[in-house]
Amino acid sequence: MPDRMILALSLAGFVAFWWGLALLKGEPRILPAPPEVLATFWTEAVSGRLWHHTSATLLRVAMAFGLAMVLGSVLGVALGRMPRLDRWLDPWVTIFLNLPALVVIVLCYLWIGLNETAAIAAVTINKTAMVLVTMREGARTLSPVLADMAQVFRLSPLARLRHVLLPQLAPFMAASARNGLAIIWKIVLVVEFLGRSTGVGFQIHMKFQLFDIAGVLAYALGFVAIMLAIDYLLIQPAERRASRWRRA
Repeated sequence: MPDRMILALSLAGFVAFWWGLALLKGEPRILPAPPEVLATFWTEAVSGRLWHHTSATLLRVAMAFGLAMVLGSVLGVALGRMPRLDRWLDPWVTIFLNLPALVVIVLCYLWIGLNETAAIAAVTINKTAMVLVTMREGARTLSPVLADMAQVFRLSPLARLRHVLLPQLAPFMAASARNGLAIIWKIVLVVEFLGRSTGVGFQIHMKFQLFDIAGVLAYALGFVAIMLAIDYLLIQPAERRASRWRRA
């Protein structure tokens, strides 16, 4: 059975399961059925509020994701290739890896202020340690044989990066990107919930205060749909391409 058919049937099963629970509960204010949530989604979309807040969240996700991937990749490769430095900084990595996201968000807001810089910094700090750990493991698995071959053929530093280093690290970068995308937007929603006046998290906060469960689900599922599309259309194909050379 084609993957697209499996995906469609799986999503249809999820909707049927949700609909069944809503009918079993029989209380729309507690668990609205898919038609009620779809009606709320349509109302928010027509008014323009859905696109305004969703685009604000997507921008924050993109900025924090890019910064975390760059910083985590550079630091991870450095620690993976320098065992002595890794021994000294490994406790730091463990601290940042286990520091609760809520603590980082609150501290950034207290130290920097309730602004975009604090929001992006909080998300970036939370995600960078995760990327670092994955990329460090990738750097530790780099083949010394390929490194010796590059030295024998006197490849330039740029050629070594392009033809030797990046192909070996690509699967780890793809895994970091996929896992990071699943985590980072959740942290962004918490950041918006606590201290922003735009974004999906802010809207969920407003709907929560009004006990508007249909509104909460409309904004949450709308953004989940976008993340699913990014994962299936961009991240997963990139992950398959990155690992293709190992199967060749």
